[in-house]
Amino acid sequence: MTPSRRAFIAAGIAAALASRAAEAQPRKVARIGYLRLLAFAPNDEAFRKGLRELGYVEGQNIQVEYRYAGNDIARLAAMAADLVDAKVELIVAGGTQAIVAAKQATATIPIVFPVTFDPVASGFVASVARPGGNLTGMDALNPVVTAKRVELLKEVIPGIARIAVFRNPTNPGSMLALRQTEVAAKRLGIGLGTLQVQTPEQLEDAFAAAAKARPDAIMVISDNFFQTQVRRIVQFAVKLNLPGMFDTRDFVEAGGLMSYGADLGDLYRRAAGFADKILKGAKPADLPVEQATKFDLVINRKTAKALRLTLPQSLLMRADQIID
Repeated sequence: MTPSRRAFIAAGIAAALASRAAEAQPRKVARIGYLRLLAFAPNDEAFRKGLRELGYVEGQNIQVEYRYAGNDIARLAAMAADLVDAKVELIVAGGTQAIVAAKQATATIPIVFPVTFDPVASGFVASVARPGGNLTGMDALNPVVTAKRVELLKEVIPGIARIAVFRNPTNPGSMLALRQTEVAAKRLGIGLGTLQVQTPEQLEDAFAAAAKARPDAIMVISDNFFQTQVRRIVQFAVKLNLPGMFDTRDFVEAGGLMSYGADLGDLYRRAAGFADKILKGAKPADLPVEQATKFDLVINRKTAKALRLTLPQSLLMRADQIID
């Protein structure tokens, strides 16, 4: 055997041994944090689905540290600090309050937000194209969408004069949406009555105040808390024969009149893509914020009939789903 032949065989054996040694090494398990004010199964599962689509399996190649504050905003700061102390590789912060807590807890660990009202106006990123810091994620375009909800109510109720708007004051982003709602309402000659709600007890007080004010419709500005109160809010609207405009379809499926907004499940699923890129070495500062592309208009025709409302055919044709 020639020296060159022996060298070739030796190199092959060395490569094979190195390959086997690498295979014998345990696979690196990525460790990420997941922070929310409240658990909300549809969105949480959408994020997990996004991870699975990218090849991540919890317990095998990724570990997710879930932290839910049980609607207690005061707990978010401690939970965010706990994730920082745990040295997670990134934090997924769902909801404005969670984003604020995570941002205050760390300026170095990457933070991914599945949903924001307006990330630039909220101070989360320098710009959509170049976030510039340790945060990036998805923009639900909620201020613009909220204004559109007012226009849709006007289409269904041409003579609408006043809307009772439910808002969680602990959600800084909802103020941006409220301002756009006020602009749209003023342009259409509609008055607004804002009801500040952040607890189940305050919701009862808001119901009483709305019933006394006798609005022509109610509207809910997007917030995690309201997602836990779907049936109570819809039952109130039904009891007073009030048309309701909401941000997600679950309100309409429960008997509310209409919903229009970004597909939150799609945003949470896409947020997994940001996590994947960051785990592979990308920097949040260089990952442009992505905007929502799927918006759903859902109408409950049965509820419209009960309210004796005539739905314009043009509106029905634009609907993504009609519930009879």
